Amino acid sequence: MRLISIRNLRNDASRYADAREQVETWFDKIKEANWQNLEDVRKVYKDAEAVGNFTVFNIKGNDYRLIVGIDYEFQTIYYKYFLTDADYSKNRWKNDPYF
Repeated sequence: MRLISIRNLRNDASRYADAREQVETWFDKIKEANWQNLEDVRKVYKDAEAVGNFTVFNIKGNDYRLIVGIDYEFQTIYYKYFLTDADYSKNRWKNDPYF
């Protein structure tokens, strides 16, 4: 898989020192992935879930949420949001037109 906007993800995650290592581990895993659907994603990330048109990953337990769009056909992941659990729960990210 190819990630669009890794720089933005790293920038957003850099505000949370306790999440940086897990974000980098996630990035390393997706570079090697060849996912065809959500079930393939769940083989690696059992808690990944589809919410609207996004896929949501739990980072550092449930402390953070990494929200992406995945185009399985083109093997591309589009970074959208890196949120704390509290910000995720406010649901403002659901106002995204892609949602």
